[in-house]
Amino acid sequence: MAARRVRVYIDGFNLYYGALKANPALKRLDLQALGAALAPGADTWVRYFTAKVDDRKPASQARQRQYLAAVRSLPLVSIHFGHFTRHQTSMPLANPAPRGPATVEVFKTEEKGSDVNLATFLLLDGFDKLYDEAIVISDDSDLAEPVAQANRRFGAVHVVSPRNLRLRALADNATSWAPLSPEVLLACQLPSPLLLPTGRSVTRPAEWT
Repeated sequence: MAARRVRVYIDGFNLYYGALKANPALKRLDLQALGAALAPGADTWVRYFTAKVDDRKPASQARQRQYLAAVRSLPLVSIHFGHFTRHQTSMPLANPAPRGPATVEVFKTEEKGSDVNLATFLLLDGFDKLYDEAIVISDDSDLAEPVAQANRRFGAVHVVSPRNLRLRALADNATSWAPLSPEVLLACQLPSPLLLPTGRSVTRPAEWT
């Protein structure tokens, strides 16, 4: 009997800020190993949705480039990019001074596209009959309707929460909901150094040790 086919859809920034940022030991995550750990014995494929970090942060850019190079070496992972937007906007002050201004002008940077891309591939892969089950790693409630539709039409959709945050909009529309275990994340780290297919060796950044 053929193994069940499981596609794993990872909301990259939701995962990073929800489960990885506060713990440097988890940042070198092996996405292929994570998919296998979440669906033992299954035939797994991972789609990773992210965006290239702001070009005004060269150190962060360099670390992300190194990590993405490592991810690209994983044969069962594909990367899908959104983008960042930056615009000036007026924001209210939390504690404005008496007779002072009530707002302040700020530059607001937002990541765009990852949630839409994730929803699109979740549904397209379902229409193309590419999975028997799907796992969505995100706490983004905007994904509730795509999860509901995929769960109803194509097979079981399981939601895994990076923040251990049970949002009813997601959980109630999925076959199952579960928190993402820090122990699983720790067990699914890339080796350092990692030898890329190009022959180049990638070492874990010192900032992550």
